[in-house]
Amino acid sequence: MTSIDDSAIEELRPRERHANRVAVVTGSTRGIGAGVAARLAAEGARVVVTGRSGDEGADTVARIEDAGGEAVFVRADMREPDEIAALFEAAVEAFGRLDVLVNNAGVETYTAADEAETDDWEFVVETDFRAYWLCAKHAREHIEEGAVVNVSSNHAFATTPSIFPYNAVKAGINGMTRAMALDFGPDVRVNTVNPGWIAVDRTTGDMDERRREELASVHPTGRIGTPADVAAAVSFLASDEAGFVTGTSLTVDGGRDAVLQDDLLPDYRERREE
Repeated sequence: MTSIDDSAIEELRPRERHANRVAVVTGSTRGIGAGVAARLAAEGARVVVTGRSGDEGADTVARIEDAGGEAVFVRADMREPDEIAALFEAAVEAFGRLDVLVNNAGVETYTAADEAETDDWEFVVETDFRAYWLCAKHAREHIEEGAVVNVSSNHAFATTPSIFPYNAVKAGINGMTRAMALDFGPDVRVNTVNPGWIAVDRTTGDMDERRREELASVHPTGRIGTPADVAAAVSFLASDEAGFVTGTSLTVDGGRDAVLQDDLLPDYRERREE
């Protein structure tokens, strides 16, 4: 067995994996995006926090700075192409370079495919899909060598009723990632993270403890995910450790995509423990 000396182990420690890098994380004023921004900053990146809420953006920046990181907030609405272009100019003006883009900002409507209106379509597609392309396009103008990570969803593979066109767009993001990986390579790698159930205010804020336990029980990991789970995957894909990984999709869902029947897993686990 090949051994690794102490100096090599020290080099592999993740805390400095993004030292001297600059990252833009869209939709990072709260939830998964805020978790990603905090993780990248903790590992040495200077982070541009962006979203529509100045107050929430300032809070995210403050938390990063309190932990010893460096960040700025730039307001940008992902439905406004001019604001997207200005975001990347501001990022480079603030930090002098750009190395990583994390496309995370997203919205959804609770509409079925036969009920959705044009306004629903435009709201989701412009925010969750067109903006990903525009952000990546503008980021590519500034990144000499680096990575783009697109945050999609496990709804790209299996979905639930009445969440159209969110589910269609999330599947499209995975296709967009493959296209970008070819067109942006070899200098810029592009990958997707597909989160499952992640505990944020939007998904679990009003959920009672019984429902949380039910959800946890249908995950092979025995729990719902956290923003930190997604942030760890994003950080890896954006790092040099993933230097031979591009055009791929990484599912971070606690094993949900391996489960065929939800009702069988809790009973099976209980019998195994007896």
